[in-house]
Amino acid sequence: MADLVKQNYERWMASPKVSEEDKKALAALTPEEKDAAFFKDVEFGTAGMRGFIGPGTNKMNDFTVKKATVAFGMYLLEKIPGSKEMGIVISHDNRFKSREFTLLSAKILNEMGIKAYIFDALRPVPELSFAVRKMKAAGGIMITASHNPKEYNGYKIYDETGCQLVPKKIARMLEILASLPDELTVEAPKAEKPAETIMLGKEIDDEYVALVKGTQVNPDLPKQGFKIVYSPQHGASYENAMRIFKDCGYEIYPVEKQCIHDPAFGGTESPNPENAEAFTESIKLAKEIGATLTVMTDPDGDRCGLSYLSSKGTYERLTGNQSAALLMEYIFSERQKQGKLHKDGVMYDTVVTSDLGRKIAKAYGLKNESFLTGFKYIGNRIDYYEKQGYGPYCEFGYEESYGCIVEPFVRDKDGIQAILLYSEMALHYYLQGIPLDVAYENLEKKYGYHMTITKSVSFFGSSGASEMAKIMEKAHNSLPHVVDGMKVVVIEDYVKLEKQDLRTGEKTKLDYDKSEVVRLIFEDTSWIAIRPSGTEPKCKFYVEVFQKDGNGLKERTEHLIATLLESLGVKA
Repeated sequence: MADLVKQNYERWMASPKVSEEDKKALAALTPEEKDAAFFKDVEFGTAGMRGFIGPGTNKMNDFTVKKATVAFGMYLLEKIPGSKEMGIVISHDNRFKSREFTLLSAKILNEMGIKAYIFDALRPVPELSFAVRKMKAAGGIMITASHNPKEYNGYKIYDETGCQLVPKKIARMLEILASLPDELTVEAPKAEKPAETIMLGKEIDDEYVALVKGTQVNPDLPKQGFKIVYSPQHGASYENAMRIFKDCGYEIYPVEKQCIHDPAFGGTESPNPENAEAFTESIKLAKEIGATLTVMTDPDGDRCGLSYLSSKGTYERLTGNQSAALLMEYIFSERQKQGKLHKDGVMYDTVVTSDLGRKIAKAYGLKNESFLTGFKYIGNRIDYYEKQGYGPYCEFGYEESYGCIVEPFVRDKDGIQAILLYSEMALHYYLQGIPLDVAYENLEKKYGYHMTITKSVSFFGSSGASEMAKIMEKAHNSLPHVVDGMKVVVIEDYVKLEKQDLRTGEKTKLDYDKSEVVRLIFEDTSWIAIRPSGTEPKCKFYVEVFQKDGNGLKERTEHLIATLLESLGVKA
């Protein structure tokens, strides 16, 4: 590993293509920083390519973006007949280098003879997905690092359906990427006739906005006195979201300092809706104006979060599992009353989402299909059924990390659909005098008490990668069968693609792509799961505890995850 770092570093320092400014930055790196920058190539994971901005093989920069774009262009030329004329739609968020990476990608594709469509400025992930479908393009590129801090950027790729590439599709693209020369010497294969870049007009915005407004279940609910605080976290959803809220008649108050498209995220403590500090300014404004609800989208607009005025007079947050469960109960029950709940409806989720969502779907006669983490699996399944011309209708789809879809005119998470429907759901309860904590307690009384905790532990450089590998090795081969006094009855290993019932010894095949995930299920249906992040140098640990009442639920859940981490030798 040390030899590879040295070779890559020296190659960059000797190259005339690397600017003097970048060479100066490289010369100032500590040994640990040098290792992190050069110990591997920045790679594609569950949601594309993501990393720190800066010089290096494991960083986001013009060279690594160029190589990825060449590979993607070659893949489309090979796999999608007519891809030159169909073109690729490219969008971006507010981050440092996002516009530059967009224009660079378009230029490279044009050199390869592939038409590129770009927007005049930043647009969110769901609109990129919609635009690919609307333009009947061969694919799409989204330049974003989603909810990560300002130091990051990233690169997501989409197929002709507006869905991120699933493993069976991306495998060939990764083969092409691996076959190319290194990032400093790779060149795009030049077409005889270069293509052009076309600017997309406001009609894409208009059509997307109209479709989002069409997701409302009860659009005519009276909204007087119901105040909402909204934050786009400096990102790409601001213009669309504000337009939609106002068109739908909501009394909306934006967090103004977080509405500026600032790449430094200067107005927020965190752009990630999963973090409590992301809500500091929203809750501050909510207290000033007496708002009932605060909603936010992350910088690229695919995730959302919310906090609400509780029955105690405090502002509280809901986890992704809790908010999705409340939203499902609202949507399904209201559609059922209106006769609009599909008889062949399906709720999509992932193997690490709460069992509560599955219980709600079952109660309304809906099917459930669970997938590995990565919304591409949900989008791909929606497309599969659509092409069959029959089969389940997507009634709802979600991940525990604050991402969901209500109507499938996009094939990725749609934070703007989500915040509109969360607002309608909260308004529905507000009109009955029911705060969301009371609504959620009523949900628990109906379906049982579920407490989930997700703990993310970050690692750094080659030593961190090695440590994560050791954790997963232990997870696959030597996890205890009793954790915190709870007996494991089922082990699901998604690398071995094997489900083992420890009570009978029976082993059955798991019908999934191979993935670094292990899930242990206890006698009372509580469970734990372990998986490394597909886009960041971190490992995620999930715990759900189920009880018929709420007594001691929080303490039991916290103790279980602490015991799990201790058994793996992980310091959180």
